[in-house]
Amino acid sequence: MNKKLAVFLSSAVALLVLPLIAQQFGSGPVRILDTALLYVMLALGLNIVVGYAGLLDLGYVAFYAVGAYMFALLSSPHLAENFPAIAAMFPNGLHMPLYVVIPLGAGLAALAGVVLGAPTLKLRGDYLAIVTLGFGEIIRVFMNNLEHPVNLTNGPRGIGQIDSISVFGVALSQKTSLFGIELPGVTLHYYLFLALVVASVLICWRLENSRIGRAWMAIREDEIAAKAMGINTRNLKLLAFGMGATFGGVAGAMFAGFQGFVSPESFSLQESVLIVAMVVLGGMGHLPGVVLGALLLAALPEVLRYVAGDIQTLTDGRIDAAILRQALVALAMIVIMLMRPRGLWPAPEHGKPAPKSAEPGKATEANAAIATATR
Repeated sequence: MNKKLAVFLSSAVALLVLPLIAQQFGSGPVRILDTALLYVMLALGLNIVVGYAGLLDLGYVAFYAVGAYMFALLSSPHLAENFPAIAAMFPNGLHMPLYVVIPLGAGLAALAGVVLGAPTLKLRGDYLAIVTLGFGEIIRVFMNNLEHPVNLTNGPRGIGQIDSISVFGVALSQKTSLFGIELPGVTLHYYLFLALVVASVLICWRLENSRIGRAWMAIREDEIAAKAMGINTRNLKLLAFGMGATFGGVAGAMFAGFQGFVSPESFSLQESVLIVAMVVLGGMGHLPGVVLGALLLAALPEVLRYVAGDIQTLTDGRIDAAILRQALVALAMIVIMLMRPRGLWPAPEHGKPAPKSAEPGKATEANAAIATATR
């Protein structure tokens, strides 16, 4: 117990000090850390759907987009400029505080998750992947074209002039001094995102060890057996889609406030595939593995940006740096998955075969999950 406590405290101190060290090299490294934390939130949400419930979702970026555009509309002059009624009600424009934006982003994304999950209750495997992929593309196309006849999303031009995130009246975009330490805006965003990630990890951990989490795992292992034991698979699947989507909505809202601009280009299919890769690469259903996979895949492309530039210089510019960077990321993923097919940090009990000479009444993983969920 003392060893675990020491590891926990040392990790907490390292996470708090990390941006202070990174900011000595400029704002670039800290922005990479901020983006990585947003991807950790996304990966944790998708892990509920893919890792716990076993439902392959290739349209998860849609919930990311819903949260981002919700924040953009409520924290920018776009609605007041295009809708006279809103301008009359809010002459100074819409500037929603953070404690309103986060619940709204989570709730709206959860509603979108239930809307997505309802038609897919009887689908599994490849068919479910195709439907969810289509849902993600539908949302992106809507954002790209919902400019006429009513300009709601400003089309491919995106929405700008988004308010920066404020916490207790302090704008995180402004440099702040605390105990004599200068904290630029990117560092302040880091601490906010870190707090949200810690809260997300705690929620996922509690869900994993609850009756609901055990029921999700029972559905993942054997849906027919879970249904036969009395588990309401329909409601639990919808709950998985809704709960997973909430993390995407909150991450999207934070992304919009952090960037100050959103457009449909940020929510392409490639982003969905990347988030799925984070969960699979780290270890499906295992929280430390998912966090590790998200951090690795979020930071690796940015780190390789410098390597790709050097290689491009050596080849006299004959190789495009962006394409080379993507190729290096893909190569790294292939090598890792060949060496660690279950992920970098898989769940200890995942994939273990049932013992040949099990004692009577000794449950396997699936049976244990079903038994716990139906108590």
